[in-house]
Amino acid sequence: MIRKRSKLRAGDWVEIRNKEEILGTLDENGTLDGMPFMPEMFAFVGQRFQVYKRAHKTCDTVFPVRGRRVHRAVHLETRCSGQAHDGCQAGCLIFWKEAWLKRVEGQERASVISIPASVDRRLAMKAQCTEEAVFARTKAKAPDGGTLYSCQATQLPYATTDLKRWDIRQYIEDYRSGNVSLWRIFCGAIYMACFALTRAGIGLGRPLRWLYDNFHFLWSGTPFPRRTGIIPQGQETPSDTLNLQPGELVRIKSYTQILSTLNTKNRNRGLYFDAEEVPYCGKEYRVLRRVERIINEKTRRMLEMKTACVILDSVVCQSRFSECRMFCPRSIYSYWREIWLERVTPNTSVLPAQDAQLVEQSNGATSCK
Repeated sequence: MIRKRSKLRAGDWVEIRNKEEILGTLDENGTLDGMPFMPEMFAFVGQRFQVYKRAHKTCDTVFPVRGRRVHRAVHLETRCSGQAHDGCQAGCLIFWKEAWLKRVEGQERASVISIPASVDRRLAMKAQCTEEAVFARTKAKAPDGGTLYSCQATQLPYATTDLKRWDIRQYIEDYRSGNVSLWRIFCGAIYMACFALTRAGIGLGRPLRWLYDNFHFLWSGTPFPRRTGIIPQGQETPSDTLNLQPGELVRIKSYTQILSTLNTKNRNRGLYFDAEEVPYCGKEYRVLRRVERIINEKTRRMLEMKTACVILDSVVCQSRFSECRMFCPRSIYSYWREIWLERVTPNTSVLPAQDAQLVEQSNGATSCK
């Protein structure tokens, strides 16, 4: 029996439908409501996962960064391996439309999640999409002979609708969905109030930053996270080569140390250091993998990094300080220059099985050197 409405919450258990059921929900472009089902997602069909977060909103990185509303989707603990996209190493968190899932109650039986009527009719008809078509939609030839890629990240503007940052309903849903605690929302409100006043041009910038730096421990926060690097624009920024490998334990340098490696645009060798990385400064994490190639969402082309960087296990954007997309659940991996890190121990530890498998898949899918 199909229910009229279902809202999955963080922590709920779901089972991903089988391949035939999912293909039956897709149009001829391999999408549902504009959201592509990517070939990398076939590896997860039939498996059970807990909902990581309800993907009721997201950040659009294709056009000028902005918040967007997503219809009936969630994030599970599943990331794209990049195998069907020539080894893209971004490891994006995958969007799962509710029509592709079944709710698992008590982890014993799966109940049907409400499916929109238009999709329900499509399920009753012959599937409009095939597995081959899903693979074929990942790439296209550019006029200059290069390759244009298509994935959930490149298509987000067309699978979402506008979301104003002052729409308070999104923050209510952040809490009701289990995505964000009331305490985190409160801390975010303190930061946004301070940030807005520092930009108001009424002479409060310096004293407010001082207060924030000296009293952030009261709300378990960080030092004021939006400061500027000290190297003049146009002057070369420093670099370091540690040749870090997956599994190695590293310590992220202090915020002050990292600022000394950034130019006045907060970039080091072209890589931007974001405020969302500040909460991780001074802490220890394991290297997940080296990143040398990712798909540029704006151009849809593969970007080969001139200077390799690394991503760290569990170190992701939490959208604590992003004014136009506060509490976005997308959890994009943060990129780290090796000069921002210091090795703690040799590579003697093993990554958790799930992360090690993702590393193996990614390394096996790319031919970059």
